[in-house]
Amino acid sequence: MIELAPAPSAAIDGAIDQAVERIRARALQLGGSFTTLGDAIARAASGGKRLRPLLVAATFEACGGTPTAQPGLYPVAAAFELLHTAFVVHDDVIDHDTMRRGIPNVAGEFRLRAREQGADAAGEALLGDAAAILAGDLLLHEACRLVALADVRPAQREALLALIDDAVFVSAAGELADVEHAVANDLADPDALLAAAHDKTAVYSFTAPLCAGAVLADAPESVLTALRRAGGRLGLAFQLVDDLIGAFGSTAQAGREPGGDLREAKRTPLIGLARDSDSWTHVSDALAVAHTGPIAVRAAQRALDESGARARLLTLIDEALEEARSAAADPALPTAARSLVDELAQAVSERVP
Repeated sequence: MIELAPAPSAAIDGAIDQAVERIRARALQLGGSFTTLGDAIARAASGGKRLRPLLVAATFEACGGTPTAQPGLYPVAAAFELLHTAFVVHDDVIDHDTMRRGIPNVAGEFRLRAREQGADAAGEALLGDAAAILAGDLLLHEACRLVALADVRPAQREALLALIDDAVFVSAAGELADVEHAVANDLADPDALLAAAHDKTAVYSFTAPLCAGAVLADAPESVLTALRRAGGRLGLAFQLVDDLIGAFGSTAQAGREPGGDLREAKRTPLIGLARDSDSWTHVSDALAVAHTGPIAVRAAQRALDESGARARLLTLIDEALEEARSAAADPALPTAARSLVDELAQAVSERVP
């Protein structure tokens, strides 16, 4: 995972904890199972590298901002972590996942709760999904609330809300496209798969946090333009590396058994590139049985390697990172902001399995 240093992690953690505690307190007031939901939300929002709020803070300082002079910095940074958590909780519902980091997620917790209350399998799924959807909704609300109430100037608030708006809409569009690609009879072409990969991650994970930090530092529009370009390319590369990790990464990298995306037959850009190769029939046959076990997964990995799809995806990642560095070379960017983009590009590159 990407790590940034030095980083005001304690201040960011404090702002996130305060927001999560507000959710728990409101849930406690309403009582019953809603109190349990508040606790589940707190667990969902705990831990992690907190990349997105760190990007807000790092870009703010790289653009000349002084934390003590901007009281809205850490609440706005926290908003991007809650936005991320909301998307993760909702994504688990979409993927029918009930575990995360080896423990039950929000949906999983409430499935267990339903089981303890005597529900059948359908009832367990209904309560689990309902709880997770509501948890994600509350986190989205809290993220927007943090920005709406942050101690910033009206013009900054307007710009920040526009960034949140774009992040939510583009991410939702990417997620919908990704699911549509998964259920269609025919595999989408690589360009469509790449577009979905970009939209799912790039804006909310990179472009918006980078630009939010710049807005809080009163950076000019020329800086925002350069950061939008760099963030979009960084975000695409980050997601493509995630796709490689899902297919080829180790247990430590993927957080689960190797080849999880191959077992689940996920239609990623990697698979789209393989379809355009002369070896597609062989790859397709190997992917069709990848769910049967480790030996079949390794065979599918070899088939993807031999098709040239992995090498082509690595080239796309390198090109995206080079485009990010090129955008950061814009003379409008302060030197520290250029260094930050270069650091991020290097960190993304180092995640390649």
